[in-house]
Amino acid sequence: MSINFSHKLIKGKITEMVFEQMFRAMGKFTVIPFGYESTLPEIAQNSQQIKYQFVLEQIRTAPDFAIVSHDKTEVFLVEVKYFNNHTNQEIYKIAEKIHSRWKVVWLFMATPQGFFFDSCSKIIKKNGKMQKLDISWINQELQDSFLQILKDFIH
Repeated sequence: MSINFSHKLIKGKITEMVFEQMFRAMGKFTVIPFGYESTLPEIAQNSQQIKYQFVLEQIRTAPDFAIVSHDKTEVFLVEVKYFNNHTNQEIYKIAEKIHSRWKVVWLFMATPQGFFFDSCSKIIKKNGKMQKLDISWINQELQDSFLQILKDFIH
């Protein structure tokens, strides 16, 4: 395992924690870890022994979180990513890959400049352009606080 891989893994985990804590703090949603590392740790730990790797690959592509509105009327599956720098083309490819397996997933992207949040289908329609995280999801004060936390840990 390379240092670069470990560095990316740690950044990813920090970003997931920021997403989870920020959405919990807003108080509109129940946040449920959904990724295969969270829901199927036995499979994740023994992935090399799995006979049918294509099944593992399908499971591995599960989004990171499910968020459920407190009135239980809305459920969103969310993939979480960190980018120091990104292009619309990179975002488009990620959205397309996620959308090919999970049709109704949202992408949350954390960057040093702020947070972005949009459905993969909209990202694809807009050729990789993502919408900033709207204050209807998370108020600006919380976004600013959690962006500072992200910067403290990643930079």
